[in-house]
Amino acid sequence: MQVSSLAFRTDLALLRLGGSQIEEHDSYLLVRTPDNPTYWWGNCLLLDPARWTPSEAIGLFEAEFPDAEHVAIGFDGPAVDPAQLSGYADAGLVLEHSVAMTTATVNPPPRPQAIAALRPFVVDSDWAQRVELTCAVNTDHEPESHRAFATAKAASDRRLAERTAGSWFGAFIDGRLVSELGVIPTGDGLARYQSVETHPDFRGRGLAGSLVHYAGMIALRDYGAETLVMVADPDYLACRVYQNVGFAITEHVWAAAHRRPVAT
Repeated sequence: MQVSSLAFRTDLALLRLGGSQIEEHDSYLLVRTPDNPTYWWGNCLLLDPARWTPSEAIGLFEAEFPDAEHVAIGFDGPAVDPAQLSGYADAGLVLEHSVAMTTATVNPPPRPQAIAALRPFVVDSDWAQRVELTCAVNTDHEPESHRAFATAKAASDRRLAERTAGSWFGAFIDGRLVSELGVIPTGDGLARYQSVETHPDFRGRGLAGSLVHYAGMIALRDYGAETLVMVADPDYLACRVYQNVGFAITEHVWAAAHRRPVAT
């Protein structure tokens, strides 16, 4: 399957670099991340919805991931029409719409922060704090299972940063991590942002925009990046933050997912 979406191409590059297994078939791709089975988008299908009915696609996922507690399917193709995805919603999946944003330069944010030290992660405690920050940001998840996911994801992202020219970056106030993100080069002059998060108690202070600008300057200067790629929720405030530092929307991305009932 030839992947046309820049968002999915960089997703797959990051997954490969992180050790995920990707099986390529004529009309779909299958992604597995055995060391983190609760990572939905590390254990998923990518397919052209014009070539699969919803029941066929969901059946394929369930056959390939019989023990998964989720269903996650990304849609790639020459022209994905969200109207053709209604059958997935009818089957109980939640349609997810995001946008890929790109830029070849980054501008200083209109309201730079002045309260935090910005730097790459360098010690074990930075990564431990990243787990705590992720848990604080995602309070709508079941706490125990999400902490297990966040711990495994942080370990995977650390390995990814250490085996590539990229890094994770944080905004620290008195040694406390209050905002974080990753930037990883994925080849062909691209570098992809990951996991932009700011603690709820520190939002609205310019931290995310300043960190995106800081990390982008380093990626363009040191990582051989010519184009920076960000994937974001178009309806979320952060999308405007990224636009304020130079990013523009270049494509729309669609996926469908839900949590499968646990057998009792």
